[in-house]
Amino acid sequence: MFQQQPLTLTREQVRRVDRLAVEEFGMSGLVLMENAGRGVADVLCRLGIAGPVLIACGRGNNAGDGFVIARHLELRGHTVRLALWAAPEELAGDAAANFHILQKTEVPITVFGNQHDAARLETLLAGATWIVDALLGTGARGEPRPPYDSVIEQLNAAAAPRLAVDLPSGLDCDTGRPAAQTIRAAETCSFVAAKPGFFAPGAEDYVGRLHVLDIGVPRLLIQRVAAG
Repeated sequence: MFQQQPLTLTREQVRRVDRLAVEEFGMSGLVLMENAGRGVADVLCRLGIAGPVLIACGRGNNAGDGFVIARHLELRGHTVRLALWAAPEELAGDAAANFHILQKTEVPITVFGNQHDAARLETLLAGATWIVDALLGTGARGEPRPPYDSVIEQLNAAAAPRLAVDLPSGLDCDTGRPAAQTIRAAETCSFVAAKPGFFAPGAEDYVGRLHVLDIGVPRLLIQRVAAG
């Protein structure tokens, strides 16, 4: 599905881009997260949304992107259901800020905390036409811990197609090695650059179609970090 391999950045390079964008270029992390989430909402709208969208969130910045996506989809008149596998007080930084904003909207938020409740999740999945995977980010390594392993298994078994935010949860972004439970995405929206693991043998089965989204980071910075 990849016509030509685009620029790639490892997890450490992505962290460096984010850090320098804030420290050296004076960019706000909230602005970068807003651009990322709005970019994913744009992709979903271009793909077509025929019914409810379920956004599955963990506790890191990937979840923060999910909160932004939910807000923009609701703003555009779509039905959104958000599921959170973290306690709200565990959220920090930009993710916490966007969660507090989302709480003031009409988007329904179901908090699972650190538990897997298959019946409750099945209710949220009923009629969903898209599942957005905002569970785990580029920093995740190895096997997803409970309850994420069971959540991923149930999301993969659902009828709706899955769109992964930055990378499919469970896939190592550097090596492309999938965990036993890894999201099988139809679409993946990767921020700033693709990740090298996306092009490893077999990774395409999890990545699906790749979209590389600009989040406003200056090209000069990206090129500098990519060059080492």
